[in-house]
Amino acid sequence: MNKAGGLGGGGGGGPTDAAAAAAAQKQKSLLQRVDNDIGNLVDNFGFLVNATRVNDPPVRNSQEVFMMEMRAARLVQAADSLLKLVSELKQTAVYSGFASLNDHIDKKIEVFTKLADDTNSSLARIGEEASASLRELESHYYSSTLATSHLPSDTQ
Repeated sequence: MNKAGGLGGGGGGGPTDAAAAAAAQKQKSLLQRVDNDIGNLVDNFGFLVNATRVNDPPVRNSQEVFMMEMRAARLVQAADSLLKLVSELKQTAVYSGFASLNDHIDKKIEVFTKLADDTNSSLARIGEEASASLRELESHYYSSTLATSHLPSDTQ
């Protein structure tokens, strides 16, 4: 059984290019394994069917029984290899799904953190502007004639 190849050699384009090259190499390796395993299954099954013909000479029948046993064993090995490949594909799908989900979550966290920072700075700026406007309005009010006429007088 062939194992999938290691990491592909990415150019100088950064980690995403290297990851894409590694993913492409892994996909190519997995497709080759599928092709080889299915080809072995078909070939061995065809030989098994051809070997099941009944012939008269007893020596030839014993040779054919041996060939059938050998082809059946190879058929089982090819099927086992395909089952392991399916298991590996399932694990790859699960792990890559988690990795992409984590990447997506990290990107969303960055976006929301930036939005929170922008909102906090906007609120701080609005608070400072409101405070400055309130001080200005208070100074105008207390310096105006209305403020002095509405002040409570001690003469009653």
